[in-house]
Amino acid sequence: MATTSPNQKEFRTEELLISVVADLIGDARHAAVGNASPIPAAASLLARARGNGRPYVSLLGSPKHTFWTDGGRELFDCAGQGRIDVFFLSGGEIDGEGNVNLVSVGDYDKPTARFPGSFGSAYLYFVVPKVILFRTEHSKRTLVPKVSFISAPGASADNVYRTGGPIALITNRCLFSFDPARRRFKLESVHPGHTLAEVIVNTGFEFDRPPDVPVTPAPPPETLRLLRETVAPELAEVYPQFAGKVFGTGR
Repeated sequence: MATTSPNQKEFRTEELLISVVADLIGDARHAAVGNASPIPAAASLLARARGNGRPYVSLLGSPKHTFWTDGGRELFDCAGQGRIDVFFLSGGEIDGEGNVNLVSVGDYDKPTARFPGSFGSAYLYFVVPKVILFRTEHSKRTLVPKVSFISAPGASADNVYRTGGPIALITNRCLFSFDPARRRFKLESVHPGHTLAEVIVNTGFEFDRPPDVPVTPAPPPETLRLLRETVAPELAEVYPQFAGKVFGTGR
């Protein structure tokens, strides 16, 4: 879907989300991206393009954009050594305390839905300093009051040593920040074309918000240029269908 904003050239929703995630990555040294994550992958490549080579970007499944030779196991080793600053997690369900469910919905023995499984989510949630949650379906089905199964907890007891955790949740409708001390999300902005009322009615958990919720800034022209000219060809190596759909790569 294409979106327009005053004084900005037309951009797609995916480009907006990529731009926002790149801003969240900031000046990290190393951003790592797992499987089936084209928006986080594009955002990491964009952050690198804007930072003249920083952060280092590792894309699981990419021979060109990773130094790993042992897949996920080496990713976990790097994270445990403190060598990964940013990672990305999604889930079948995410609740208001930042808990992620990647296992099932309903009774554990007789679930109504099954997901791919937790893999290393709980471990990475504890050791990567900045974990960015993302979910492109913003509904009460996905953003729930309480997850059916905690694959990865958003916060821990005070006596649990933990160096990592969620800093934000981005969806197709808005951007939330996360306060680990309060175990609660705060609405930071609503994306162009969406409203606060829409966010409230489609979110299953309570969240904080300022008196006046701003609109998520549109991607600047230079960001769009880098996305379309520099990032898109690199992204096509791992995500050719996504790059073709959003950027027209390979057409």
